[in-house]
Amino acid sequence: MPYPDELKYWTEEVSSQFTGLNRAQAEVLALYSYGMAVTQRCGQTIISTFLGLLLGMRIANLGQRLREWTYEAEQKRKRQRREIEVESLFAPWLKWVVSYWKHPKQLVLAMDVTYLRDRHTILAISVVYRGCAIPVAWRILPGEQKGEWHPIWVQLLNCLSQMATFPPQVWVLTDQGLYSKRLFHVIQGHGWHPCMRVRTQGLYRPLRTNKWRSLEGAAYRGMPSKALRVACFKGDPLLCTLWMHWPAAYDKPCLLVTDLPPKRLRGNPYALRTWVESGFKDLKRGGFRWEHSKITQPERLERLLFIIALALFWHVRQGSALQDELLADHDCPPLSCSTLGWLATLVATIRQSPLPFAFFSAYSFPFPLQE
Repeated sequence: MPYPDELKYWTEEVSSQFTGLNRAQAEVLALYSYGMAVTQRCGQTIISTFLGLLLGMRIANLGQRLREWTYEAEQKRKRQRREIEVESLFAPWLKWVVSYWKHPKQLVLAMDVTYLRDRHTILAISVVYRGCAIPVAWRILPGEQKGEWHPIWVQLLNCLSQMATFPPQVWVLTDQGLYSKRLFHVIQGHGWHPCMRVRTQGLYRPLRTNKWRSLEGAAYRGMPSKALRVACFKGDPLLCTLWMHWPAAYDKPCLLVTDLPPKRLRGNPYALRTWVESGFKDLKRGGFRWEHSKITQPERLERLLFIIALALFWHVRQGSALQDELLADHDCPPLSCSTLGWLATLVATIRQSPLPFAFFSAYSFPFPLQE
Protein backbone atom coordinates (compact mmCIF):
# COMPACT_ATOMS: atom_id res chain seq x y z
CA MET A 1 0.00 0.00 0.00
CA PRO A 2 1.33 3.48 -0.83
CA TYR A 3 0.29 5.30 2.32
CA PRO A 4 2.75 3.64 4.67
CA ASP A 5 5.33 4.91 2.14
CA GLU A 6 3.82 8.40 2.38
CA LEU A 7 4.01 8.11 6.15
CA LYS A 8 7.68 7.16 5.86
CA TYR A 9 8.38 10.26 3.74
CA TRP A 10 6.43 12.43 6.20
CA THR A 11 8.41 11.00 9.13
CA GLU A 12 11.69 11.78 7.39
CA GLU A 13 10.49 15.29 6.65
CA VAL A 14 9.39 15.92 10.24
CA SER A 15 12.72 14.58 11.57
CA SER A 16 14.74 16.82 9.26
CA GLN A 17 12.79 19.94 10.20
CA PHE A 18 12.81 19.47 13.99
CA THR A 19 16.37 18.46 14.77
CA GLY A 20 15.78 19.21 18.47
CA LEU A 21 13.53 16.14 18.71
CA ASN A 22 14.99 12.69 19.07
CA ARG A 23 14.05 9.96 16.61
CA ALA A 24 11.28 8.49 18.77
CA GLN A 25 9.67 11.89 19.37
CA ALA A 26 9.78 12.75 15.67
CA GLU A 27 8.24 9.38 14.73
CA VAL A 28 5.33 9.82 17.12
CA LEU A 29 4.83 13.42 15.97
CA ALA A 30 4.70 12.23 12.35
CA LEU A 31 2.32 9.35 13.20
CA TYR A 32 0.03 11.58 15.25
CA SER A 33 -0.17 14.41 12.70
CA TYR A 34 -0.54 12.00 9.77
CA GLY A 35 -3.43 10.17 11.46
CA MET A 36 -5.02 13.49 12.34
CA ALA A 37 -4.71 14.79 8.76
CA VAL A 38 -6.41 11.70 7.32
CA THR A 39 -9.19 11.32 9.92
CA GLN A 40 -9.66 15.07 10.43
CA ARG A 41 -10.10 14.42 14.15
CA CYS A 42 -7.87 15.28 17.10
CA GLY A 43 -9.12 12.48 19.39
CA GLN A 44 -6.37 10.06 20.41
CA THR A 45 -8.67 7.03 20.38
CA ILE A 46 -9.88 7.43 16.79
CA ILE A 47 -6.37 8.27 15.53
CA SER A 48 -4.69 5.32 17.29
CA THR A 49 -7.43 2.99 16.03
CA PHE A 50 -7.01 4.23 12.45
CA LEU A 51 -3.23 3.89 12.58
CA GLY A 52 -3.45 0.44 14.18
CA LEU A 53 -5.77 -0.82 11.45
CA LEU A 54 -3.67 0.77 8.71
CA LEU A 55 -0.27 -0.36 9.91
CA GLY A 56 -1.19 -3.64 11.58
CA MET A 57 0.03 -2.46 14.99
CA ARG A 58 -1.48 -2.88 18.46
CA ILE A 59 -4.00 -0.08 19.00
CA ALA A 60 -3.38 0.07 22.76
CA ASN A 61 0.38 0.55 22.27
CA LEU A 62 -0.18 3.25 19.68
CA GLY A 63 -2.64 5.03 21.94
CA GLN A 64 -0.12 5.07 24.79
CA ARG A 65 2.58 6.51 22.53
CA LEU A 66 0.27 9.26 21.31
CA ARG A 67 -0.85 10.15 24.83
CA GLU A 68 2.69 10.32 26.17
CA TRP A 69 3.74 12.78 23.47
CA THR A 70 1.64 15.41 25.25
CA TYR A 71 2.68 14.33 28.78
CA GLU A 72 5.15 15.95 31.14
CA ALA A 73 8.40 14.00 31.61
CA GLU A 74 7.51 12.63 35.05
CA GLN A 75 4.21 11.22 33.72
CA LYS A 76 5.86 9.04 31.07
CA ARG A 77 6.57 5.35 31.63
CA LYS A 78 10.11 4.91 30.31
CA ARG A 79 13.20 5.92 32.26
CA GLN A 80 14.76 8.07 29.55
CA ARG A 81 11.91 10.52 29.51
CA ARG A 82 11.97 13.90 27.79
CA GLU A 83 9.30 16.54 27.88
CA ILE A 84 8.40 18.33 24.65
CA GLU A 85 9.21 22.04 24.96
CA VAL A 86 6.82 23.53 22.43
CA GLU A 87 8.31 27.03 22.48
CA SER A 88 11.66 25.66 21.26
CA LEU A 89 9.88 24.37 18.13
CA PHE A 90 8.24 27.67 17.09
CA ALA A 91 11.20 29.09 15.12
CA PRO A 92 11.95 25.89 13.11
CA TRP A 93 8.20 25.45 12.58
CA LEU A 94 7.88 28.96 11.11
CA LYS A 95 10.97 28.30 8.97
CA TRP A 96 9.35 25.15 7.57
CA VAL A 97 6.09 26.94 6.74
CA VAL A 98 7.89 29.87 5.08
CA SER A 99 10.04 27.47 3.06
CA TYR A 100 6.93 26.47 1.13
CA TRP A 101 6.85 29.84 -0.61
CA LYS A 102 9.07 30.11 -3.64
CA HIS A 103 11.36 33.13 -3.18
CA PRO A 104 9.22 34.67 -0.39
CA LYS A 105 9.37 38.45 -0.32
CA GLN A 106 6.45 39.14 1.99
CA LEU A 107 5.01 37.43 5.03
CA VAL A 108 1.83 38.29 6.93
CA LEU A 109 1.38 37.20 10.55
CA ALA A 110 -1.92 37.60 12.39
CA MET A 111 -2.15 37.83 16.18
CA ASP A 112 -5.49 36.91 17.70
CA VAL A 113 -7.25 35.19 20.58
CA THR A 114 -9.64 32.26 20.46
CA TYR A 115 -11.31 30.07 23.08
CA LEU A 116 -12.04 26.42 23.77
CA ARG A 117 -15.53 26.94 25.11
CA ASP A 118 -15.12 28.64 28.49
CA ARG A 119 -12.28 26.37 29.61
CA HIS A 120 -9.22 27.84 27.90
CA THR A 121 -7.97 31.02 26.23
CA ILE A 122 -5.54 30.65 23.31
CA LEU A 123 -3.20 33.47 22.31
CA ALA A 124 -1.95 32.59 18.83
CA ILE A 125 0.24 34.02 16.07
CA SER A 126 -0.53 32.53 12.66
CA VAL A 127 0.74 32.68 9.10
CA VAL A 128 -2.21 33.56 6.87
CA TYR A 129 -2.58 31.96 3.45
CA ARG A 130 -5.53 31.74 1.04
CA GLY A 131 -8.29 32.13 3.58
CA CYS A 132 -6.51 29.89 6.10
CA ALA A 133 -4.23 30.54 9.07
CA ILE A 134 -1.51 28.15 10.24
CA PRO A 135 -0.58 28.69 13.92
CA VAL A 136 3.17 29.11 14.39
CA ALA A 137 3.34 30.29 18.03
CA TRP A 138 0.83 30.16 20.89
CA ARG A 139 0.16 30.10 24.60
CA ILE A 140 -2.87 28.49 26.26
CA LEU A 141 -4.27 29.83 29.53
CA PRO A 142 -7.01 28.55 31.82
CA GLY A 143 -10.28 30.26 30.97
CA GLU A 144 -10.63 31.83 34.40
CA GLN A 145 -7.01 33.06 34.63
CA LYS A 146 -6.61 36.81 34.80
CA GLY A 147 -3.50 38.85 34.10
CA GLU A 148 -1.70 40.93 31.51
CA TRP A 149 -1.21 39.40 28.07
CA HIS A 150 1.51 41.79 26.91
CA PRO A 151 4.46 39.75 28.30
CA ILE A 152 3.08 36.62 26.63
CA TRP A 153 2.80 38.30 23.24
CA VAL A 154 6.35 39.64 23.62
CA GLN A 155 7.66 36.15 24.41
CA LEU A 156 5.86 34.59 21.43
CA LEU A 157 7.22 37.24 19.07
CA ASN A 158 10.71 36.73 20.49
CA CYS A 159 10.44 32.98 19.85
CA LEU A 160 9.56 33.55 16.20
CA SER A 161 12.29 36.17 15.75
CA GLN A 162 14.88 33.44 16.37
CA MET A 163 14.31 32.17 12.83
CA ALA A 164 17.56 32.92 11.01
CA THR A 165 16.24 34.53 7.83
CA PHE A 166 12.96 36.35 7.24
CA PRO A 167 11.39 37.57 4.01
CA PRO A 168 12.31 41.21 3.26
CA GLN A 169 9.01 42.51 4.60
CA VAL A 170 6.90 41.12 7.44
CA TRP A 171 3.52 42.53 8.52
CA VAL A 172 1.84 41.74 11.83
CA LEU A 173 -1.94 42.26 11.93
CA THR A 174 -4.01 42.51 15.11
CA ASP A 175 -7.67 43.05 15.95
CA GLN A 176 -8.84 46.09 17.89
CA GLY A 177 -8.82 44.37 21.27
CA LEU A 178 -5.04 43.81 21.12
CA TYR A 179 -3.85 47.34 20.38
CA SER A 180 -1.24 48.84 22.67
CA LYS A 181 1.53 51.32 22.04
CA ARG A 182 4.02 49.01 23.73
CA LEU A 183 3.13 46.10 21.46
CA PHE A 184 3.31 48.40 18.42
CA HIS A 185 6.92 49.24 19.29
CA VAL A 186 7.82 45.62 20.13
CA ILE A 187 6.76 44.57 16.63
CA GLN A 188 8.76 47.43 15.14
CA GLY A 189 11.75 46.37 17.22
CA HIS A 190 11.92 43.10 15.28
CA GLY A 191 12.04 45.03 12.00
CA TRP A 192 8.43 44.13 11.19
CA HIS A 193 5.47 46.36 10.32
CA PRO A 194 2.54 46.53 12.78
CA CYS A 195 -0.95 46.94 11.33
CA MET A 196 -3.22 47.18 14.35
CA ARG A 197 -6.94 47.86 14.33
CA VAL A 198 -8.06 50.40 16.94
CA ARG A 199 -11.38 51.32 18.49
CA THR A 200 -13.15 54.55 17.63
CA GLN A 201 -12.79 55.95 21.15
CA GLY A 202 -10.08 58.57 21.53
CA LEU A 203 -8.59 61.46 19.61
CA TYR A 204 -6.14 61.88 16.76
CA ARG A 205 -4.28 64.86 15.32
CA PRO A 206 -3.06 65.16 11.72
CA LEU A 207 0.62 66.11 11.87
CA ARG A 208 0.04 69.30 9.88
CA THR A 209 -2.41 70.71 12.44
CA ASN A 210 -2.59 71.33 16.17
CA LYS A 211 -6.26 70.39 16.50
CA TRP A 212 -7.27 67.06 18.03
CA ARG A 213 -10.23 65.30 16.44
CA SER A 214 -12.46 62.41 17.44
CA LEU A 215 -11.66 58.99 15.99
CA GLU A 216 -15.38 58.28 16.00
CA GLY A 217 -15.89 60.92 13.31
CA ALA A 218 -12.80 60.08 11.29
CA ALA A 219 -14.67 57.84 8.86
CA TYR A 220 -18.13 57.80 7.30
CA ARG A 221 -20.12 54.99 5.73
CA GLY A 222 -19.33 54.48 2.05
CA MET A 223 -16.10 56.50 2.10
CA PRO A 224 -13.11 55.42 0.01
CA SER A 225 -10.01 54.27 1.83
CA LYS A 226 -7.92 57.08 3.27
CA ALA A 227 -4.56 57.19 5.06
CA LEU A 228 -2.70 60.07 6.71
CA ARG A 229 0.13 60.64 9.15
CA VAL A 230 -1.15 61.44 12.62
CA ALA A 231 -0.51 61.48 16.31
CA CYS A 232 -3.07 59.01 17.64
CA PHE A 233 -4.48 59.01 21.20
CA LYS A 234 -3.97 62.30 23.03
CA GLY A 235 -3.18 60.78 26.44
CA ASP A 236 -0.25 58.69 25.12
CA PRO A 237 0.34 59.79 21.51
CA LEU A 238 1.54 57.33 18.91
CA LEU A 239 3.14 58.77 15.76
CA CYS A 240 1.79 56.57 12.99
CA THR A 241 -0.22 56.29 9.81
CA LEU A 242 -3.96 56.13 10.40
CA TRP A 243 -5.83 54.15 7.73
CA MET A 244 -9.63 54.57 7.54
CA HIS A 245 -12.12 52.48 5.63
CA TRP A 246 -15.91 52.06 5.92
CA PRO A 247 -17.64 50.05 3.16
CA ALA A 248 -21.35 50.76 2.86
CA ALA A 249 -22.19 47.12 3.60
CA TYR A 250 -20.58 47.22 7.08
CA ASP A 251 -21.99 48.59 10.32
CA LYS A 252 -18.69 49.88 11.68
CA PRO A 253 -15.60 51.57 10.24
CA CYS A 254 -12.18 49.95 10.17
CA LEU A 255 -9.37 52.10 11.61
CA LEU A 256 -5.78 50.85 11.48
CA VAL A 257 -2.56 52.28 12.86
CA THR A 258 0.69 51.28 11.16
CA ASP A 259 4.21 52.54 10.51
CA LEU A 260 3.84 52.21 6.73
CA PRO A 261 3.77 55.49 4.78
CA PRO A 262 0.28 56.43 3.52
CA LYS A 263 1.30 55.90 -0.10
CA ARG A 264 2.17 52.28 0.64
CA LEU A 265 -1.35 51.37 1.79
CA ARG A 266 -3.53 50.16 -1.04
CA GLY A 267 -6.65 48.06 -1.08
CA ASN A 268 -7.76 46.72 2.29
CA PRO A 269 -4.83 45.73 4.55
CA TYR A 270 -7.21 44.40 7.21
CA ALA A 271 -8.80 41.84 4.87
CA LEU A 272 -5.96 39.35 5.37
CA ARG A 273 -6.40 39.45 9.17
CA THR A 274 -9.91 38.04 8.81
CA TRP A 275 -8.38 34.82 7.47
CA VAL A 276 -7.34 33.96 11.00
CA GLU A 277 -11.02 33.48 11.89
CA SER A 278 -11.25 30.80 9.19
CA GLY A 279 -8.06 29.29 10.59
CA PHE A 280 -9.62 28.97 14.04
CA LYS A 281 -12.65 27.34 12.44
CA ASP A 282 -10.35 24.79 10.76
CA LEU A 283 -8.87 23.93 14.16
CA LYS A 284 -12.26 23.47 15.78
CA ARG A 285 -15.78 22.80 14.52
CA GLY A 286 -14.93 23.16 10.81
CA GLY A 287 -12.00 20.77 10.90
CA PHE A 288 -10.24 18.87 13.68
CA ARG A 289 -12.91 19.34 16.42
CA TRP A 290 -10.35 20.60 18.92
CA GLU A 291 -13.09 21.86 21.24
CA HIS A 292 -14.08 18.21 21.91
CA SER A 293 -10.66 17.26 23.26
CA LYS A 294 -10.74 15.65 26.70
CA ILE A 295 -7.33 17.13 27.59
CA THR A 296 -7.66 19.80 30.28
CA GLN A 297 -4.07 20.77 31.21
CA PRO A 298 -2.94 23.89 29.27
CA GLU A 299 0.62 22.55 28.76
CA ARG A 300 -0.69 19.35 27.19
CA LEU A 301 -3.12 21.30 25.03
CA GLU A 302 -0.19 23.37 23.77
CA ARG A 303 1.53 20.17 22.62
CA LEU A 304 -1.69 18.92 21.06
CA LEU A 305 -2.07 22.19 19.16
CA PHE A 306 1.39 21.65 17.69
CA ILE A 307 0.19 18.35 16.21
CA ILE A 308 -2.99 19.98 14.93
CA ALA A 309 -0.92 22.74 13.32
CA LEU A 310 1.16 20.14 11.45
CA ALA A 311 -2.00 18.35 10.27
CA LEU A 312 -3.44 21.68 9.09
CA PHE A 313 -0.18 22.37 7.23
CA TRP A 314 -0.56 18.97 5.54
CA HIS A 315 -4.06 19.94 4.40
CA VAL A 316 -3.12 23.42 3.22
CA ARG A 317 -0.17 22.40 1.10
CA GLN A 318 -2.28 19.66 -0.50
CA GLY A 319 -5.23 21.99 -0.89
CA SER A 320 -3.08 24.66 -2.48
CA ALA A 321 -2.04 22.28 -5.26
CA LEU A 322 -5.64 21.15 -5.83
CA GLN A 323 -6.96 24.71 -5.71
CA ASP A 324 -4.48 25.80 -8.41
CA GLU A 325 -5.58 22.89 -10.57
CA LEU A 326 -9.29 23.64 -10.14
CA LEU A 327 -8.79 27.36 -10.72
CA ALA A 328 -6.99 26.60 -13.97
CA ASP A 329 -10.05 24.60 -15.06
CA HIS A 330 -12.44 27.37 -13.86
CA ASP A 331 -14.10 24.74 -11.67
CA CYS A 332 -13.03 25.72 -8.16
CA PRO A 333 -15.75 25.11 -5.52
CA PRO A 334 -16.34 27.52 -2.61
CA LEU A 335 -14.34 25.39 -0.16
CA SER A 336 -11.40 26.40 1.98
CA CYS A 337 -7.87 25.42 1.04
CA SER A 338 -7.77 23.22 4.14
CA THR A 339 -10.98 21.36 3.27
CA LEU A 340 -9.77 20.79 -0.28
CA GLY A 341 -6.54 19.35 1.15
CA TRP A 342 -8.45 16.90 3.30
CA LEU A 343 -10.59 15.80 0.33
CA ALA A 344 -7.46 15.40 -1.79
CA THR A 345 -6.00 13.18 0.95
CA LEU A 346 -9.11 10.97 0.99
CA VAL A 347 -9.16 10.67 -2.81
CA ALA A 348 -5.46 9.75 -2.90
CA THR A 349 -6.09 7.12 -0.21
CA ILE A 350 -8.98 5.54 -2.14
CA ARG A 351 -7.11 5.61 -5.44
CA GLN A 352 -3.83 4.52 -3.79
CA SER A 353 -2.08 7.35 -5.60
CA PRO A 354 0.84 9.48 -4.35
CA LEU A 355 0.21 12.82 -2.66
CA PRO A 356 0.92 15.84 -4.91
CA PHE A 357 2.44 18.25 -2.37
CA ALA A 358 3.19 21.63 -3.93
CA PHE A 359 4.84 24.90 -2.99
CA PHE A 360 2.57 27.71 -1.86
CA SER A 361 1.78 30.14 -4.65
CA ALA A 362 1.93 33.88 -4.09
CA TYR A 363 -1.28 35.75 -3.44
CA SER A 364 -2.12 39.42 -3.78
CA PHE A 365 -0.80 41.60 -0.96
CA PRO A 366 -2.40 44.97 -0.26
CA PHE A 367 1.04 46.35 0.61
CA PRO A 368 3.41 46.94 -2.33
CA LEU A 369 7.05 46.07 -1.86
CA GLN A 370 9.19 49.05 -0.92
CA GLU A 371 11.30 50.18 -3.82
